[in-house]
Amino acid sequence: MILEAKHINKFFQEPETHQVLKDVSISISEGELVSVYGESGSGKSTLLYVLSTLDTDFQGDLKIQNQEIKQLPSAGLTSFRNKHIGFVYQFHYLLPEFNVLQNVMLPAMKLAQKSKEEIKKDAISLLGEVGMGAYTKRPSYQLSGGQQQRVAIARALINNPSLIIADEPTGNLDQKNSDLIFDLLKEITASKNKSVVIATHNSKIYSNSHRAIEMIDGFIRL
Repeated sequence: MILEAKHINKFFQEPETHQVLKDVSISISEGELVSVYGESGSGKSTLLYVLSTLDTDFQGDLKIQNQEIKQLPSAGLTSFRNKHIGFVYQFHYLLPEFNVLQNVMLPAMKLAQKSKEEIKKDAISLLGEVGMGAYTKRPSYQLSGGQQQRVAIARALINNPSLIIADEPTGNLDQKNSDLIFDLLKEITASKNKSVVIATHNSKIYSNSHRAIEMIDGFIRL
């Protein structure tokens, strides 16, 4: 088991108290691709923020790789997140002042567990795997949307995390590029035995995932 969340409750306090997640329990196994889907406002993005450890202001228990997340101090949590979780968002968040290779290297440079040359070698290898090997020196802002998301996936993999969190990763893409990105995420689960959690509106994605979880008004529909 890579991730186990039990009885998660989440409240927003502004402009008035509102419960966004209601007694949500979810587990993710190694090598499993799970989609979370639902209408806007159903709570799926909030759930991903909790599962990714970016939001720790919740009630309930969350374990990743058997580590109880709430037991980690702030600095320890940041290091744990950088090592164990990779992120792919609807917007790629590549840094425009850096080229493709530098963007992919950045999380590993921050983690600082390998030399710069080792990180560079890993980044070049990953860019090749996602079909972007010919673009290492290209400024990120010169890429198409689909290309930027491929680079973002390579960046998410650079620290060899066990878990990939993807929040609407195809939301800004046309159908062709959406299919390519989803196929790439499926390939990652198969070839690298990663666990992937995707929040999506795309029925083609959640219908072709290993498991699809529907959220309605903060609940997981059973």
